[in-house]
Order: sequence, then C-alpha cells, then structure tokens
Amino acid sequence: MSFDALIAKVQQAEDALESRERDTAAQWRQFKSTWRQSWTPGRIVIAGLAAGFMVGRARPLRVASGGGVLQMLSALSGLLASGSAQVAAAHADDAAGAAGQAANAAESAAAAAPTDLPSA
Repeated sequence: MSFDALIAKVQQAEDALESRERDTAAQWRQFKSTWRQSWTPGRIVIAGLAAGFMVGRARPLRVASGGGVLQMLSALSGLLASGSAQVAAAHADDAAGAAGQAANAAESAAAAAPTDLPSA
C-alpha cells in the first residue's frame, strides 16, 4: 500500500469519526430534551411513591435495630456538636479580642483629644 493510500485511509477514518461524533452529540441532545419533558409533576409523584414503597419494603431500620448503628450515629452527632461548639468558642474569643482592641483604641483616642473646646 502506498503512502498516499494510507493518508487517504486515515482521512476517511477521521471523517467517519467526526460524523459519528456529530451523530452522538445530536442523539444526546435529543435524549436530554426527551428526558426533561417526560418528567411531569404526576410522574415525579408516582416515582416518589414507588421509591418510598421500595425503601419501606427493604426495612432499613431492621438492620439498625441491633443498636450498634444507632449508637454510632449518636456518637457521631455528639462529635459533630462538640466540634461545632469548639469552633463557635474560638470565633467568640476572636470577637472578644477584637472588641477589647477597639475599646482600647477608643480610650486612647479619647485621651488624646483636646479637652479645651471654644464655646460658641
């Protein structure tokens, strides 16, 4: 096979690839449009009811009834609460320090201000 024939074959493959890419993009746009149009409020409600029924039939609390999962969840919630309280305390400490600095600056400004003002 000659070099020119190889170049023509590669060009043909590139053209086919670009054509498939355009077709795929058009099909994806059509699918996305159809998908969004098909989700009407009634279908959303029906899908929610079906999902709730399936979750209820799976009985997820049956797994948690041993107490281990509930204990782990309560421990994690306590951990998160203590972390949040620690962050809030740090912010409060920073705010108190900033307020103290502002008070000191106000006192020094008041002390440096002239006390003899001319009366009108």
